Amino acid sequence: MPDTVKAIISASRYPMSIVIVGVGSADFGSMETLDGDDRRLQSGSEVAFRDIVQFVPFRKYNSQNYINLARETLKEVPQQVCEYMKYMKIKPNKRV
Repeated sequence: MPDTVKAIISASRYPMSIVIVGVGSADFGSMETLDGDDRRLQSGSEVAFRDIVQFVPFRKYNSQNYINLARETLKEVPQQVCEYMKYMKIKPNKRV
């Protein structure tokens, strides 16, 4: 887990998102930790620049609820893209 946290912290400066879907009845507490919704990941004095992880437990959605599963799984990606673009000072092109 410490190596994973360090890798995610390093990756938080790049244009990427990590989506984790927990399948089964295991304890996914460590995956919740990686999903930096409450606070950014930290390893020693190094802190993730932005939240790039979205974790969703599959068991929360029954077989009739795949639309909500997909919605929840991808919910944070647009914000993550915007945060990266802002960090890199990339402005949107003018509409044509």
